[in-house]
Amino acid sequence: MTDLEFFYTIEKSTSAEFKDRGSKFIAFTYPVQSVEDFKKCMDAIKKEHPKATHHCFAYRIGLDNNTYRVSDDGEPSGTAGRPILGQIDSKKLTNILVVVVRYFGGTLLGVPGLINAYKSAAALALQVTPIVQKPIEVAYTLQFDYTQMNEVMMLVKQLNCTVLEKDMNLFCHLVIGIPKGRIDEAIYMFKEIRGVEIMEKNL
Repeated sequence: MTDLEFFYTIEKSTSAEFKDRGSKFIAFTYPVQSVEDFKKCMDAIKKEHPKATHHCFAYRIGLDNNTYRVSDDGEPSGTAGRPILGQIDSKKLTNILVVVVRYFGGTLLGVPGLINAYKSAAALALQVTPIVQKPIEVAYTLQFDYTQMNEVMMLVKQLNCTVLEKDMNLFCHLVIGIPKGRIDEAIYMFKEIRGVEIMEKNL
């Protein structure tokens, strides 16, 4: 990822429908954080639309541009998954899954027709999905004494950090995501609290 401080994603699911010569293409958008999330969404949609002829999809997860997958689910190669991913990428989104289910209407659409249908269905669904901007975060580990909990948690909130893991005993261990643009400020402020140790977490 470049030096960007933000990324774009979605926080809620939506759907939209596109029809062409009797075939119905219903596109669904889902926020996903992991491949596990993706599998759950796919299971749900296959249960919801068991009679659909195809369940094609594309997802992109994470900020390194390497975690993505496309599926044509039996449609001619390159006619479904890639056009769906193209729509995700045109909006520069990540942590998102778009599934397009097709109900065949009896008329073959041909390769250009299929590409257009999957692309259009995905585009329509993305048009009605609110897009949110989120800060890119870097994971840091905090270690501190239980008595400093309030001070530490106030700072976590003030700096808009995300708590990723916590282990609260007499000696506390916290993994937080610090917005990229506020790392220097956060390190300085946490170090101001006596006895707090902060270090970047190696993922």
